[in-house]
Amino acid sequence: MSTPTVPRVTTGHAPRLDDVDGWLQLIDAVRESGLYPTPSKAEQVTRTVLAALGTHVTGDERVDLARALPGEAARLIASQIPATHRLTAAQFVDEVASRTPGATPATARWDVSSVLGVLSSLIGDDLVTRVLAQLPPGYALLFGRADLTPAS
Repeated sequence: MSTPTVPRVTTGHAPRLDDVDGWLQLIDAVRESGLYPTPSKAEQVTRTVLAALGTHVTGDERVDLARALPGEAARLIASQIPATHRLTAAQFVDEVASRTPGATPATARWDVSSVLGVLSSLIGDDLVTRVLAQLPPGYALLFGRADLTPAS
């Protein structure tokens, strides 16, 4: 399986791609990552996951995340009303499942991991680390990172 081609951002600013081209590249990368049969399925999954993520990332990280994404993805993140309570990673997956017709927790976890894994490669390690610092433990795996917890 080939690795999806997504422009990597290391400066915190999005590459100057045409919004439509950047969005289509993002959708294509999610389609490849998640092995979705059609671009429309990949787009539906991407929209659902980004909208859910947009409710849980706030402050400078939310602004920087939106700046690092193609226009349509940025709008999905920025247009969400911040949640009043933080969800665990499992609750976040359940929230995505509730927004996706016919989804199960297993398919929603696949969807979330497919989108956030691509997002991780797009926005760069520094911003992923900052976003993860805002979220409860457990999200790192959804972004394709090891979730290391100190032994007690």
